[in-house]
This record gives sequence, C-alpha cells and structure tokens, in this order.
Amino acid sequence: MMLAAAESSSSIAPPKQETTIEEAGLRQLLTIHRVYVDRLTGGETAAQMRDMLVSSLEGSKLFLITENQERADTFLRGAAEDLVYTDVHNTSEEINARTNLGTSRNIRGYNGIGNGNSINGGLGVGESESSHIEERRHEAVAAVRLVNKDGDVIWSTTQESLGGKFRRASTDVADRITKRLIEDYERAKKLPALNPAASGTSRH
Repeated sequence: MMLAAAESSSSIAPPKQETTIEEAGLRQLLTIHRVYVDRLTGGETAAQMRDMLVSSLEGSKLFLITENQERADTFLRGAAEDLVYTDVHNTSEEINARTNLGTSRNIRGYNGIGNGNSINGGLGVGESESSHIEERRHEAVAAVRLVNKDGDVIWSTTQESLGGKFRRASTDVADRITKRLIEDYERAKKLPALNPAASGTSRH
C-alpha cells in the first residue's frame, strides 16, 4: 500500500512555474499600484514627452500616477526625442544626342579640269531637367521601461511616430506606449495561475 501511494504521488505533475522571463515580468504588472514617471533623457523635448506620458497613463486608469516618488512602487524611466526637420531632395537629369554626316568627293582630269561633290549635315538635341523639393517632417521616438524598487526591469517598449495631419508625433508616441502597456496588462490577466489550488482547478 505504501509503495502504491508513493508511485501515485510521484506521478502528480508539479505546479506550473514561469516559463519565461517575459511571463514573470507580465505577472508583476498585476502587482503595480503607484507609478512615478521619471525625467526622460533627451533635452527639452523629452520633458514635453514626459508630460504626454503622464497624461496618457493617467487616462488609462491602469495604475495610480504619482508625483511623489517616495510613494511609488514602480518607476517609468527612459529616453525620448522629438525632432522637426526639413528633408531636401535634389534631382538632375540631362540628355544629349548629336549626329554628324559628311561626304566629300573630288575628281580631277589630266587637263586640270575636274568636279567635286560635298554633303555635310549635323543634328544636335539637348534636354535637361532638375527639381528641388523641401519637405517638412516631424518625428518622435521614445524608449521606456518599468522598474520596480529592486531595480529590476519588468516591462519595456520602444515606440516611434511620424505624426499625422491632426496629431503631433510626441502625442502619438505617448499613446502608443500606453496602448502597448494596456495590451500586455490584459495578457498578464489571462496567464494561468502558478498554484493550481489558487485557480480552483485542483481535484479533491
């Protein structure tokens, strides 16, 4: 009886653990309560991007966004850049064609009397085309990460945007970061529980 019990217990599979570092990080997203958005590196435009991120994350209602880093359990850090520049394109094309045709004949007799024929022709064609185009462009990029109090990175993403007709590139980048965070948060909620008993799937 004891041997049968031992064999029965050895055949029970151990509880499922995290299979990847990413999965472990996703699980930690569910434990976040307060997030402090730290200063981003990248100059004045990075400071503007921070404000965009604070506004976008606050609107998501995933976490409480705090300006008191002492109360935060997680920190959003990274770098951002917002560029406005002019893209210049210069092109030049030139086509040239030239044809020449010439024939000459001179015949003299013994008495010095002779005749000559001469045909000369020429054809030239030239064409050139050039263009100068200046296009104003707006581009923003940000690489951010969520870091817990132990200094471990639990989530990260890099987003970039060229903006749109009615939307600034920096605003679009901030919203893309928030959208990605929401998607990963929802993925974390769908992960199976580590302890089968906690998920209610255990058998008695």
